[in-house]
Amino acid sequence: MFTVIGEALVDVVWRPGAAEPVELVGGSPANVALGLARLGDPAGLITQYGPDEHGARIVARLGAAGVALDRSDAGAARTATATARVGADGAAAYEFDLAWAPKDLTPYPGSVAVHAGSLATLAPGDAVLADMLAGVRGSTVVSYDPNVRPTLHGPVEHARDQVARFVALAHLVKASADDLAWLYPGEPVEAVAARWLAAGPSLVVVTLGADGGYLATAGYQLRCAAPPVDVVDTVGAGDACMSALLDGLYRAGALTLDALPALPADTARQVLHRALTAAAITCGRAGADPPTAAELAARLAG
Repeated sequence: MFTVIGEALVDVVWRPGAAEPVELVGGSPANVALGLARLGDPAGLITQYGPDEHGARIVARLGAAGVALDRSDAGAARTATATARVGADGAAAYEFDLAWAPKDLTPYPGSVAVHAGSLATLAPGDAVLADMLAGVRGSTVVSYDPNVRPTLHGPVEHARDQVARFVALAHLVKASADDLAWLYPGEPVEAVAARWLAAGPSLVVVTLGADGGYLATAGYQLRCAAPPVDVVDTVGAGDACMSALLDGLYRAGALTLDALPALPADTARQVLHRALTAAAITCGRAGADPPTAAELAARLAG
């Protein structure tokens, strides 16, 4: 079982030239849980949603994939939404309407990893999340994706402190080049990764868009090229990468507290390439639509 913690919401997506938006279930943690389930992994999401139409859509989509939601809070005043405006290059800019205030967070029984990040690190829920991660990191792998949204995580000085706080609680950190460019403008990816590794994680991965991905451990660094894709949009691509990273490490026998620090470079390269391929598949279709295990296997075989 994988436990994923954070927002589930409905993306109201405006595409170039469209007269009306399209509504899609999203939220970075919800997308990660969906991606894990589609890859064949038992996954449980801890989130908040309301007793409304948007909440029903979240339950239907995630439930159909097999994502457990029984530890979530279904009594929020309303389900969160994110308005996404997709540019001509396929990239999306977001505006959010949400609140994150869990009273208690407990991982699903038998979890091999606990993943959190994105808007789950916003106040007031950040303190509850940090306490829970601190309590489990000695026995369970913790992964973290900052997935920063400047309009919500800013000012940048505060965001840097929050990111540093959760990096120190994680064993695996995945971020994007856009995250780093906003948090630490002008600082090389290698320097940020080295600082994060020194704070506690065993593995740092940075997605670089069309330039592929970068992976660093205490013993080595490597890069992988991005698989070719005709981009429809980038919505959910980083989340598909995160799901496939966790899945790939688990299938390689490396998602344990002892194995992750000793991850062989050859295995790391294979896992990163597979994760970037999952992201590329997602970029090739509209919205946060991560691949199934069969789709990913077929793309890798081709």
